Amino acid sequence: MMAVWARHVSRWCCLLSTARAVEFPGRLRSRGCREFARVAVLPAGRELVPCRLQAYRQVSVGSCSPPDSAKDVSLSSPESNLPSVQQEQAKPKTLPDLNAEILDEDWDDIPPSSALQVISEEEAVQIIAEPLLPIQSSTLRDYVDHSETLAKLVHLGVDLSQVEKRQKAGQLLLTLDFEKDVKKILLFLKDVGVEDNQLGPFLTKNPYILGEDLEALETRVAYLKSKKFGKSEIAQMVSRAPYLLLFSVERLDNRLGFFKNELGLSVKKTKDLVIRLPRLLTGKLEPVKENLQVCQIELGFQRNEIQQIVYKTPKILTASKKRLKQTFDYLHNIMGIPHHMLTRFPQVFNSKLLRIRERHMFLAFLGRAQYDPAQPSYISLDQLVSLPDEVFCTEIAKASMQDFENFLKTL
Repeated sequence: MMAVWARHVSRWCCLLSTARAVEFPGRLRSRGCREFARVAVLPAGRELVPCRLQAYRQVSVGSCSPPDSAKDVSLSSPESNLPSVQQEQAKPKTLPDLNAEILDEDWDDIPPSSALQVISEEEAVQIIAEPLLPIQSSTLRDYVDHSETLAKLVHLGVDLSQVEKRQKAGQLLLTLDFEKDVKKILLFLKDVGVEDNQLGPFLTKNPYILGEDLEALETRVAYLKSKKFGKSEIAQMVSRAPYLLLFSVERLDNRLGFFKNELGLSVKKTKDLVIRLPRLLTGKLEPVKENLQVCQIELGFQRNEIQQIVYKTPKILTASKKRLKQTFDYLHNIMGIPHHMLTRFPQVFNSKLLRIRERHMFLAFLGRAQYDPAQPSYISLDQLVSLPDEVFCTEIAKASMQDFENFLKTL
């Protein structure tokens, strides 16, 4: 700082000399040549530095030097340097504010404040410190305020509490840039047919798609279109099976081929099957193979019967083997439903066993448990399990809801 102020003092001295030269003719007019004599006799290096420097904006500019034709002539006396009358009548000339120019010029020369500079308490309390980014955390919530990507995903409806439960999903989201990585995937999903209000739930279930290559995703959609899947059908499959587009074209082709060959279905029926249950293309094949074996070996269905059951009720391929066997045992061995009837109404395998047992026992109590279509008062399996309780009581059991509730209390 001392060097800067020394530089200012030096320039102020130069300014003083300039100002004196400008006002010199005026001094000669007002005070005579005695003023000039006093200035001239000051010893060198002992000029007086004024405490306050004033910029002279409008002064009469004269010249104490001779004209160009007399520049080589020596000064004979001080009177020869006096300004003429014409010079006194010269127009005033405006000079710049030298103080302002010097201060503006040297403003950048002032060094910045030091980090160790002492500040007052009032200045200290006005300092707003940004919260530190946690080095390690078990929840993505701590990073939302620091990550534009996380903040915008939350705005879309993504449940970060569910995302962080998925392996390495949280680390993936923290490495993504919304404009560069995420935005193009969102536009792709909308183009595929995922609705705006479904983007949040979709990404909650499958955040990994945000790290996929866009070209690979487009290739998989193009493959589905080549297999004659319509745009609305692809949108339905992607929405219901969020992991579908993570699988390569080769795997999708192998899955479609498996169900076509294993079940003996036509191309159209195979396509209809995976449209209704698209997770068949994304789930493991071992449970599917085991359920097919259970239906054929343990339950005793023929291959053509299994084909019909699976086509009408695809969920039977992913159902629990234990539940499947218990339901079949009650329907076939307790209620006496033959295989061909179960093949006609395979939807009964999707119903809860408790619901089937309660309604069958109530009908048996009333003497109306008749499931043979050749007999009077026949009750189909679809009517048994699909109707609401009130409709079942009044139209099928021919009883009141209160009678049904009282009967259930006796079980």
